[in-house]
Amino acid sequence: MSDEHTDDEHGHAEEPSYINARKGLMSWIVTLDHKRIGLLYLLSTMIFFGIAGFSAVAFRLELFTAAPDMMSGDTYNKLFTLHGGMMVFLVIIPLTPAALGNFLLPLMLGAKDVAFPKLNLASFYIYVAGAILLVTAVLLGGFDTGWTFYTPYSSSAGGPVTWALLGAFTLGFSSIFTGLNFVVTVHKMRAPGLSFWKMPLMVWALYATAITQLLATPVLAITLLLLVMERAMGIGIFDPAMGGDPVLMQHFFWFYSHPAVYIMILPAFGIVSELVAVHSRKRIFGYGAIAMSSVSIAVVGFLVWGHHMFVSGQSELSGTVFSFLTFFVAVPTAVKIFSWVATMYGGSVRFNAPMLYCLSFLFLFLIGGLTGLFLATMASDVHLHDTY
Repeated sequence: MSDEHTDDEHGHAEEPSYINARKGLMSWIVTLDHKRIGLLYLLSTMIFFGIAGFSAVAFRLELFTAAPDMMSGDTYNKLFTLHGGMMVFLVIIPLTPAALGNFLLPLMLGAKDVAFPKLNLASFYIYVAGAILLVTAVLLGGFDTGWTFYTPYSSSAGGPVTWALLGAFTLGFSSIFTGLNFVVTVHKMRAPGLSFWKMPLMVWALYATAITQLLATPVLAITLLLLVMERAMGIGIFDPAMGGDPVLMQHFFWFYSHPAVYIMILPAFGIVSELVAVHSRKRIFGYGAIAMSSVSIAVVGFLVWGHHMFVSGQSELSGTVFSFLTFFVAVPTAVKIFSWVATMYGGSVRFNAPMLYCLSFLFLFLIGGLTGLFLATMASDVHLHDTY
């Protein structure tokens, strides 16, 4: 942003803003404007989305026949890992919260900017640094651990795995700083008279997402750091050959990665809540219930990580508890679905492009959500786990 003050038509000094900011590359590199930082995130995530998407096309083409047509099995595994790692850490997690969230959150709160503009820019630079480390791992020959970095394989596999681990570790800091910024912005930067119960549902969704980022990401960061120490120093933490416990790594990993699912989907819920009301030309049905369901999903999301580990050898009691808790996630999610449908009912629905996307989301999400209930049942999951 420009440091210079321009004069408006009345001769008053105008504060630098998104409209009158300096042009040129340097003005974008040092900008503190939340909209510009949101656009920088959007451009970056789209670039990585393209790379990860093309890798997905490549290994799907490879699967046309059973024979190795385009690549060896080793290359296929590396490409598969590249696709997963980029899509999760560089695209899906930062895309909606960091890009759309940065752009829209201050506008929806009536604030000039986020609470910490410099931290906001720093979090983008940290994102770029993490991306460079991850891309370096690919350029140094690639790694084939899968995006989950499951031990004991990832603690003993060859290739630049440590570079990739440090990349994901660095990206975690970007996520934490963005989450911290959003939480403080919601608490301290709301316009006068804008109470919590008057906030747009998109803001509630971003708020719940930010809390999840803030509490879950440090666990993954520490796990990846421990894995780097295990590889670099030979300390037995997760590798059973060195006296470690691979199931401990799964617990740590999924304690982050299940809430990460909600980091991806909660902002989308917020978008749908806004779209349904606008394009049905009607007030949203059950505003308070939808707002609380976003927070409920964020809270319950921390309690269900063990359903990813039904076949890991954990006790039957643990499996039963995690199975039982997993069914609870369906309740706040169902509240949203019913509220959206009730909003459309009796409304004057316009079937324009945004609403068609919205209806497609409802249909697809309902299918995906209902499969979660069947997979939460251990009797089904133990047979379906790790299958197509």
